[in-house]
Amino acid sequence: MKVQNPHDKFFKETFSNLEVARDFMQNYLPEPVLKIVDLQTLEIQKDSFINEDLQEVFSDMLFQVAINKQEGYVYFLFEHKSYSSKGVAFQLLNYMVRIWEQKIKKELDQKIPVVIPLVVYHGKDRWKIKTSLGEMIRRYDELPEEVRRFIPNYHYLLYDLSTFSDEEIKGEARLRILLSVFRDIFKNNNDELLKVVYHATLALDELEDQETGIEYFETFMRYLFNAGPQLTKNELEKMMNQIEINYPKGSEMTMTLAEVLRKEGYEDGIEQGREEGIEKGIEKGETKALVKTVMKLLTKKFGVLPADYREKIGQLDVITLEMIIDEIWDCDNLVTIEKYFI
Repeated sequence: MKVQNPHDKFFKETFSNLEVARDFMQNYLPEPVLKIVDLQTLEIQKDSFINEDLQEVFSDMLFQVAINKQEGYVYFLFEHKSYSSKGVAFQLLNYMVRIWEQKIKKELDQKIPVVIPLVVYHGKDRWKIKTSLGEMIRRYDELPEEVRRFIPNYHYLLYDLSTFSDEEIKGEARLRILLSVFRDIFKNNNDELLKVVYHATLALDELEDQETGIEYFETFMRYLFNAGPQLTKNELEKMMNQIEINYPKGSEMTMTLAEVLRKEGYEDGIEQGREEGIEKGIEKGETKALVKTVMKLLTKKFGVLPADYREKIGQLDVITLEMIIDEIWDCDNLVTIEKYFI
């Protein structure tokens, strides 16, 4: 079945595993932040703060964690559209305020917790937006320091996966697979994606729990088939051979999944073709009827139509034919309808 938002689903399914989320923070949080964050206290929160109209291009996850030995939060905003958003700093501020409001209402505590905002981006183009709220404020840098301190500003951590090299992709198997495929999913290069599949098969063999490996491999392949480019028959065969050699435990599942998706795509194609055929049939029948009407009215008004007129009228579309019918009684002679033959 075609997934509505495969990027969101794959991101959340992967990061819902605390091992993966903890591993990302361990490998990618700046050292000063990591020193005061106790990753052993990490807990997933169920809340989401994305507005409904933005859920197609953003996902979010909130984790509670001890920061400086106090209750704190790490907030992930995952952007999965092909270009960076100018208003992300403002969006993040809005989401952080909502987190704080929620805490104040629930606990009646006027002290709010630390929230560290992170943006994970995997678009086609590199991130070109500055990573602070101050950059959104006109001529903020030109304000005197004693004035700037009255104006809210903060920085967020950015992880632009489009810039990551293979060496910069770190962590345990599932994290490396997710970061690699997110980096390459928008590239117009199927060889790069086949390489990701190859490395995924090698990485999953590292997992002690092989059942977990097979389950995650299915999650990964579902994402690839739903979000990735269409593979040719040769590319699919090449991929299957790679899996058979490097990760035979996943080959049967991949074949089954590929067949299910192929069948669904085939059936969808039949249904779409049937609907398009009906629409085209209706349109063709309507055109034929209108051509007949136009010729009949013109003949009634001006007599027998020249052969070249009949031929040109027969080539007109529905809209043009309807316009002729609307104006036919205002025409003084046949020449006036030649403007529709252009």
